[in-house]
Amino acid sequence: MMKRIFYLLCLVLAFSCTIMAAPAAGDTVTAVADTTSQLLDEAAIEMSDTTMIDAAAEGGAYTQLKTKFIEGGAGFMSLVALCLIVGLAFCIERIIYLSMSEIDAKRFMQQLEEKLKGSGVEEAKTLCRNTRGPVASICYQGLLRMGDTDEEVERSVSSYASVQVGKMEKGCSWITLCIAMAPSLGFLGTVIGMVMAFDQIQTAGDISPTIVASGMKVALITTIFGIITAIVLQLFYNYILSKIDHLTAQMEESAITLMDTIKKVHSS
Repeated sequence: MMKRIFYLLCLVLAFSCTIMAAPAAGDTVTAVADTTSQLLDEAAIEMSDTTMIDAAAEGGAYTQLKTKFIEGGAGFMSLVALCLIVGLAFCIERIIYLSMSEIDAKRFMQQLEEKLKGSGVEEAKTLCRNTRGPVASICYQGLLRMGDTDEEVERSVSSYASVQVGKMEKGCSWITLCIAMAPSLGFLGTVIGMVMAFDQIQTAGDISPTIVASGMKVALITTIFGIITAIVLQLFYNYILSKIDHLTAQMEESAITLMDTIKKVHSS
């Protein structure tokens, strides 16, 4: 799992570095865009006013976002961006893992019941081994205890279900850490920005809006980016929790169905 997280982190970091290129590269892109715009005007290309306004707004939003990121300061803004990258890497890894663990539990239990009643326990075990996900895993553990009492089978299934829930929640603590750290770093940047503002006032010996504005600007920008990072990661985290709850409900329902099926097999 750590290798997958490392690869995802490298990909996201490379993409982030490309987006946050040097200001010189941004100036070059702007110059090319201006030249292209002049050529399009000279060629009298027909374009609706709405499309032109949307394109301009998109370019302006990207430029403003990049400018604000740089104005926030390389130190704390880089830490906030690192929280976002690491958090997204864990979120993507969890979403992929949980999505691959989902199966049609009702159909699987029907097939398992048919195997038990028809082909026998070994065929049912083979079906569980060839099926991915925690539902098949807990059913396999129950089938291993097929010859024991119902209480022992139920205890084995319940214990292994707890193990599967732990596997599904693996890495979620790091996501919550990133969610908590991002706004904290933003608030820390706010405090430092306020200190910078007061230092500038003390050095200048005058409370001027121009002097105060620079420090306050840095303080507010770091807070905004920290809160945005936390909101984005929180949305992914809640989605992950919903998938975990869905899989847990599937395991509980399948465990009950398995116990009923085993009782039917024993009584027949």
